[in-house]
Amino acid sequence: MFGRTKSTLPTADEALRGREARWFGVSERHVVLDAPVITDDVPAGLEVAIFGLGCFWGAEEIYWQVPGVWSTSVGYAGGITPNPSYEQVCSGRTGHTEAVRVVFDPTVVSFADLVKRFFEIHDPTQGMRQGNDVGTQYRSAIYWTTPEQEQTARDLTKVYGDELSRRRLGDITTEIRPASETPYFYAEDQHQQYLAKNPMGYRCHANTGVRFPATA
Repeated sequence: MFGRTKSTLPTADEALRGREARWFGVSERHVVLDAPVITDDVPAGLEVAIFGLGCFWGAEEIYWQVPGVWSTSVGYAGGITPNPSYEQVCSGRTGHTEAVRVVFDPTVVSFADLVKRFFEIHDPTQGMRQGNDVGTQYRSAIYWTTPEQEQTARDLTKVYGDELSRRRLGDITTEIRPASETPYFYAEDQHQQYLAKNPMGYRCHANTGVRFPATA
């Protein structure tokens, strides 16, 4: 089940074809925040952050609870296959990671605070896995949408990485890339706000147990 194709990113020649048209098929409103789920047109003053940190069900639940977050959705980012399905992503042959798209008000919550939360709620040292979830779709990733976000992501990755190194807990493997080169595809409706619809559903919160250094 967890062979090479699940733990190694595919090349363009190996990647699945995907679907021809961009497919949404998701509910219009966020079931918790009562905001749009599809947020391609972001209201003025808000920003977008995209994170990969393991199974997107539990990750989205954490972020929709953060004050200042206007909307969240789950989808697929960082891959090759256009308009992939969940089954295709889970095959390990699309190159995508399960991602959470967070639309937030930077006057209420900073991107830095979202990144710090990101590092605390998953284990960024595990490569192509999170806990018992193994595969390329579970890798750690930050897809930045502004140059300022990139700088913040890299600065805070170093700070947290130095802390993990001091504790001998491994090296950070988080992928940091511009969102502009890694299209985000919305996941199917059953995955959106999954844990609001299924409160007893699966949550993967593998983490290092290390809080982000207070001085950073």
